Amino acid sequence: MSQSTRPEHDLLGDAQVPADAYWGIHTLRAIENYPITGKVIGTYSDLIKSLAYVKEAAAKANLEMGHLDPKKAEAIITACHEIEAGKLHDQFVVDVIQGGAGTSTNMNANEVIANRALEILGYPKGDYAHLHPINDVNMSQSTNDVYPTSLRLATCMAIPTLLKAMESLSQAFADKAEEFKDILKIGRTQLQDAVPMTLGQEFSTYAVMIREDVERLKEAISLIAEINLGATAIGTGINTDVRYSKLAIANLKKISGVDVIISPNLIEATQDCGAFVQLSGVLKRVAVKLSKICNDLRLLSSGPQAGLNEIRLPARAAGSSIMPGKVNPVIPEVVNQIAFEVIGNDVTITMAAEGGQLQLNAFEPIIAHSLFKSIEHLTAGCNTLKTHCVVGITANREVLAERVRTSAGLATALNPYLGYENATMIARRALEENCSVADLVLELGLMDKATLDKILSPAVLTAPGIQGK
Repeated sequence: MSQSTRPEHDLLGDAQVPADAYWGIHTLRAIENYPITGKVIGTYSDLIKSLAYVKEAAAKANLEMGHLDPKKAEAIITACHEIEAGKLHDQFVVDVIQGGAGTSTNMNANEVIANRALEILGYPKGDYAHLHPINDVNMSQSTNDVYPTSLRLATCMAIPTLLKAMESLSQAFADKAEEFKDILKIGRTQLQDAVPMTLGQEFSTYAVMIREDVERLKEAISLIAEINLGATAIGTGINTDVRYSKLAIANLKKISGVDVIISPNLIEATQDCGAFVQLSGVLKRVAVKLSKICNDLRLLSSGPQAGLNEIRLPARAAGSSIMPGKVNPVIPEVVNQIAFEVIGNDVTITMAAEGGQLQLNAFEPIIAHSLFKSIEHLTAGCNTLKTHCVVGITANREVLAERVRTSAGLATALNPYLGYENATMIARRALEENCSVADLVLELGLMDKATLDKILSPAVLTAPGIQGK
């Protein structure tokens, strides 16, 4: 803070605000009250831009209705444009976790916009007689419609980046599936040998798992686009012109480029956080699937001498300060940890949504913080997993081929031809005598070589259909 200050006044009395700060006394109270995370709302650029979009939309609506002086409106709109372009984000300094249902965030926005608008009009910061943070910038608004609208708008703006990262990761797995489509291996259930499949089939599953949730996220975000701008305090629209909500939302849609729609019931929309719970649940689903995939990658690459060693992950870092030559699966491990965090964020969002009382949920700040963390970290995790792991995975063809050749699981393919009892006997002997199923079948004269080769061919082993009968 600078040494020089300016005096400001609020309900609680007088206080000195740094003279060069664009924020004012209400923001100062929040700085003093909420030294919680050390992370300020300015960290979330989409949220700050969304606040500016909402304030601009409101100013334009109030100007159109004749309630806001044209010069004031022009200055407010210009200030909003600057914030939308990325300026003054360092002036959004209240902690992301705060009491008051987001009031401190709304007031921070009101003060920054008002003080910048005063500069544009030729007045010093804090000279609120000429343009006021609440009377002018916050005209026709309440925190209770500004904050949730901005949060929903910011979420709609952030999700496409995650979708892009997921689609790219899915394609990386699909590319590997194509590369590995001719490599036969043994599948496993409950960590025990099962029946053959191709490594390509295994990797194509990961591509599908991720691609499915691209669609689920698109469905969830459609609910988030329903906003309550114009609801003001509790959803009744008190202190607004009857025309305001329609005009403000039309402006917001045009300014932001996001296809927002007005909620059919503003009282319900002001208190219900169900859409955030829905979205968080989908983010948790994404996290669970990513973590499962990473578990598989770590297991399939385990060893290399005493583990499965079926695939090799790119070496990204020395793995030990004591064991020479050790390389760990650090990229899947970091994505696992992101997943654990997202699952925890979902619990936080669930409890915050449940904790709302009567006409308002006071806990949307922690919902916002948790949602943005989940979206940002999942995006980074998908990009990291693709770039630093998936694209560089190679197959250990020799190990995979030998495991298929010696697997007792091949006996399953003989069930339709030799019967379950004979197939069980062959599987048991193959394990006990450490020999191949094919050698035993030929030794016992249960099938000729041509028929056996056909039954145990990759095309038959890895697809539906009983062949050679």
